Amino acid sequence: MFQGAAALSLDAKGRLAIPARHRDALAELAGNELILTAHPHRCLLIYPAPAWGPIRDKVLAGSSLDQRSALLKRLLVGFARDEQMDSAGRVLIAPELRGFAQLEKQVHLVGQGDHFELWSDAGWQKQQEAIFALGTDLMPAGWENLPL
Repeated sequence: MFQGAAALSLDAKGRLAIPARHRDALAELAGNELILTAHPHRCLLIYPAPAWGPIRDKVLAGSSLDQRSALLKRLLVGFARDEQMDSAGRVLIAPELRGFAQLEKQVHLVGQGDHFELWSDAGWQKQQEAIFALGTDLMPAGWENLPL
């Protein structure tokens, strides 16, 4: 279970150092094999390889004749890259993916249960502003009784 947000920096080669608290779990779950891809909200998704397979298969099952399905295939599968976490716990973020998500030096790695989102600093700030702007309208229908 990946949770929490971490402010991190990409190195000069575009590598992201995965926080130590997540490295062992990623190594155990995926043998250091990660899948990075684009998300429609202009962040990146980072999945342990075994968790990505069922999602990829579901996306690919959609009709290529349906415009939205085809667009999502192009985005999610078209941008997907297999990457290996190195012995220092770093993963290369390809230039195409960095460009898509507008990643510069400062980034935010956000745990989402079975995967991570990787946001540019500006993108992450926009997400937080969107949360605060919704105020009491933030809770979706059916979440009214969520015990926080």
